[in-house]
Amino acid sequence: MRLLPLAAGLTLAAGCVDPSTSIATELGRYGLDATQARCVGERLETNLSIGQLQELARAAGAVNRGDTTPGRLTGSDLIRVSSQVRDPKIPIEVLRAANGCGVAASLL
Repeated sequence: MRLLPLAAGLTLAAGCVDPSTSIATELGRYGLDATQARCVGERLETNLSIGQLQELARAAGAVNRGDTTPGRLTGSDLIRVSSQVRDPKIPIEVLRAANGCGVAASLL
């Protein structure tokens, strides 16, 4: 599972004092620079509940290795993952975070 580390990070983040740091660390492994990853992590932590972060983590864990770029979360992967969850707020917040953190252009 290519996105399993992201899923693990989001799951762990849900139980940590500072989920945004865990999320940012995992996003950084997939190509976001540290500033962008930290920004996205902070926005997701602020705007999504623990349950929503866990739902996003489960969706991320379901993405297969090699779907697009093996070993790297691309912008399209992030958008696709967030759009696969049942909660409509999750993809909206992922897009808002990407846009607000200056990574939206690379996600589309």
